[in-house]
Amino acid sequence: MTDLSIPFLEQQERELVLPSFDLAAAWRLGSLIIERALAADAGVAVDIRRGDHILFRAMLPGTTVDQQDWIRKKAAVVHRFEASSALVALRLADVDVEGLGWLDARDYALTGGSFPIRVTGTGVVGAVTASGLTSEEDHLLVTDGIREYLASLSE
Repeated sequence: MTDLSIPFLEQQERELVLPSFDLAAAWRLGSLIIERALAADAGVAVDIRRGDHILFRAMLPGTTVDQQDWIRKKAAVVHRFEASSALVALRLADVDVEGLGWLDARDYALTGGSFPIRVTGTGVVGAVTASGLTSEEDHLLVTDGIREYLASLSE
């Protein structure tokens, strides 16, 4: 099992940076992640978006309409903080963010599964999100997919 600690997650964010990103890249990345999920027989939904613009979405058997809401909330965390939802969840673990009025639970989910699409020289341009597995499994499905996508660019 992977240790999803703050240092580990911060290192992932430094490493998983794309050289560029467009609609074709969204399709390739999303398709690659879905292929990984299918191979693992994982009932998961995968979404890639730029703000509210959905660039890729697939729902595999075993998912429900609830995954769409989880995806929206996890991606909102990435867009607000420009960090993975897993990293933000750990950083804010001891803070009553809802009680302080920082993050409304109707709009944000502090749980793993959404990761920023960061482009060299540009910064965060979107989010890749998975929902349907455990928080850690969602996160790892996405980050392993991004890592595989990056490796495919150098082939």
